[in-house]
Amino acid sequence: MATETTPGTGGPLSGLRVIEIGSIGPGPHAAMILSDLGADVVRVTRVGYRPSPDPMQRGRRWVELDLQSADGVAAVRELIRVADVLIEGFRPGVMERLGLGPDEVSADNPGLVYARMTGWGQSGPMADRAGHDINYIALAGALDAITPPGEQPRPPANLVGDFGGGSLFLVVGVLSALLERVISGRGQVVDAAMLDGSGILLQMQWTAKASPAVGPLLDAISQGRTPYYRTYRCSDGRYLSVGAIEPKFYREFVIGLGLDPAELPEQNDHTHWAELTERFAGIVATRTMNEWEQAFAGVDACVAPVLTLEESARHPQQSQRDAVITVDGVAQAAPAPRFSRSQPSVPSADAPSASTPADVVAQWSATDRAPLRSTATVG
Repeated sequence: MATETTPGTGGPLSGLRVIEIGSIGPGPHAAMILSDLGADVVRVTRVGYRPSPDPMQRGRRWVELDLQSADGVAAVRELIRVADVLIEGFRPGVMERLGLGPDEVSADNPGLVYARMTGWGQSGPMADRAGHDINYIALAGALDAITPPGEQPRPPANLVGDFGGGSLFLVVGVLSALLERVISGRGQVVDAAMLDGSGILLQMQWTAKASPAVGPLLDAISQGRTPYYRTYRCSDGRYLSVGAIEPKFYREFVIGLGLDPAELPEQNDHTHWAELTERFAGIVATRTMNEWEQAFAGVDACVAPVLTLEESARHPQQSQRDAVITVDGVAQAAPAPRFSRSQPSVPSADAPSASTPADVVAQWSATDRAPLRSTATVG
């Protein structure tokens, strides 16, 4: 379907007003996603803040405030009065000590969606402890689930905890609370924890635990221990990814290697996996990555090259969809997902620090209320 852009909408969340209390990791990532989808996001930063070429801070204005001062707190509360969403990523209790906790500000704006992003959650014996992505996914069981038996666990960048289990679940929580607000006319607190979100991402592993017949196979696949779901080194030192789980894809993969499926052991006979892995590895090592990509072009064998970010941006699948864009000379991922009518605009870089709290309040107060807001809500 061709994408039809509605002029002036800037995305399906156009008109939504979001205050982001400056933090790191999943908080800014969630704010970026909301901004990409059309929300007007104002980032509250420390005094003396200067923007850097950071794609995660694209698309929003920022104001400098000292939250340790009475004037700074008062300015944030003025913003809250006319906002729809507030995002904060401090440890539990910090916003309350600043006088900006949900109980303190609910009287100013009963319709406010107060979104809290933490690692461990707002409650529990570890709620006030420090941590990072690797700690949250370790405790959730995710790090062990993706590690082959006997090998040392290695963190999968910060994709699982910070962003998969963190920012994306914060966005889901915000949008859910906004939808509920249409019915109730009231805001609420969203408690998004990277530990919780990482646990939800592990649902297939819990399925494996509940299904003894297929559980060991699911575990082997997720840990890259099968000959048909792993990477293989090519002759040029590059790698080929193989995900031929289903029999029909596995058959195409084997044929693509120049082998006869009828002459090989059964696909899921684990007693032959080491033998098949070695045999497949020897064949893949005879050609370069590009040669294998061409050999499997147009073949449903679930094979793809392992690319760098720069190579990915140039790949025809990515370039045809404009999946990587350049904003002020900085390459970055385009907004996602796509929409048939209210396609988001190309995001801008971090705007100059020309905004003041008074400017933002005046602008928001002079325009219509945001979508997903009940007329019964007092703001």
